[in-house]
Amino acid sequence: MSVQSSHYAEQTVFIIGAGAVGLSAAIQLRRRGLAVTVVEEGQPAAGASYGNSGMLVADTAMPTSQPGMIWKVPGWLADPLGPLTVKARYLPRALPWLLRYLRSGTRSHVFHASRALRALHRSTFEGWRENVGANAMDRLTRRDGQVYLWEGLTEPPPRSLEDEVRTFLGIEAEALGADQIRQFFPGISSDVSYGLLIRGNGHTVNPGALIRALASQFLSEGGELVQERAVKLWRNETGRWTVMTNLNNYQADLVVVAAGAWSTRLLEPLGVKIPLESERGYHVMLRNPSVRLGMPILNKTSYFGVSSMSEGLRVSGTVEIGGLDAPPSLQRAENLIKLVTRLFPQLTYDETAYWMGHRPSTPDGLPVIGPINDHQGLHVCFGHGHSGLTGAPMSGRLLAQLVTGEKPAIDPTPYAPARFA
Repeated sequence: MSVQSSHYAEQTVFIIGAGAVGLSAAIQLRRRGLAVTVVEEGQPAAGASYGNSGMLVADTAMPTSQPGMIWKVPGWLADPLGPLTVKARYLPRALPWLLRYLRSGTRSHVFHASRALRALHRSTFEGWRENVGANAMDRLTRRDGQVYLWEGLTEPPPRSLEDEVRTFLGIEAEALGADQIRQFFPGISSDVSYGLLIRGNGHTVNPGALIRALASQFLSEGGELVQERAVKLWRNETGRWTVMTNLNNYQADLVVVAAGAWSTRLLEPLGVKIPLESERGYHVMLRNPSVRLGMPILNKTSYFGVSSMSEGLRVSGTVEIGGLDAPPSLQRAENLIKLVTRLFPQLTYDETAYWMGHRPSTPDGLPVIGPINDHQGLHVCFGHGHSGLTGAPMSGRLLAQLVTGEKPAIDPTPYAPARFA
């Protein structure tokens, strides 16, 4: 890609965060001629970018907060296998965010957010191919569709707001009956009779490897990676930014905060207040499973996902509101095994590996991408919630376009940090 601006080609930029989003922004800025350094305490893809469901949902664009959700919350909290739990000690701190989240679940906002998510998601496969190259893309991703399944229904599910959104956005979906479902998924529970096939979706067989391929490509194109922990930012007397890590101080013309759920810890000391919460998610990897899926499953009754990956069968899901510092709850991970064995009663496997990570989520279900208006040279790119892997390529492109003054490929307004001012 040619350099867009001689002014910006001379600039140095530090990006804090080496997940899918941060590295996507990094490679797009590097291709525009900027000197780009990514700061990350651990290896690339050490957080949610490693442990997510692996689903690439080009044809899914629904925010999670929807009309009527508030009435479902008590039942979810009371169900040991339910999709949501809130740690009691953390509730007072989380309550303002939770109330804003529930208030955003209006019909009008769902259509607004779905349009914005569609703009980020629809080109995810093309974006990943551009970022990592054809070889890595063909080795690590599959555009093989995705199936939504419902348990315990005696008749097809009624038409929902999500169905309306798909029609509104021109997304194709194919209803599946019991016989078709069993052709796709032999051995599935007889309690599953209805499904929906989204052919435009897919997945990666190894999310961590996909992000490492992105990091490798970024480094091969002249980017730099510093394995240190960013602890503080400030604009110094020269007008440049100082990035203080646990080991060094660095100077940069521009800074991009893409540190996922930890982003606001760097921004709040600057007076930048963006409502962000960690939706703690879990997965369990089942090694050498007896079930091999031809495409991922999203269970719409119990809200969990199942994907076949190179390391085994990954079962992922649940939302736990408990902050960044509380230890993982083993019970939440074990619940996923109960749910997947209910779905596939004859499932066997050799061993399990558990994981917990932090989904960085805003109350309106949209990421924050763009400049912080009161702090020249400071930009953000985080808050993708459940769809960071899908939204990363276009988010990185949009951020780079905003930094360099290009005409954005999509309308940046829905993601602007200023909406929370």
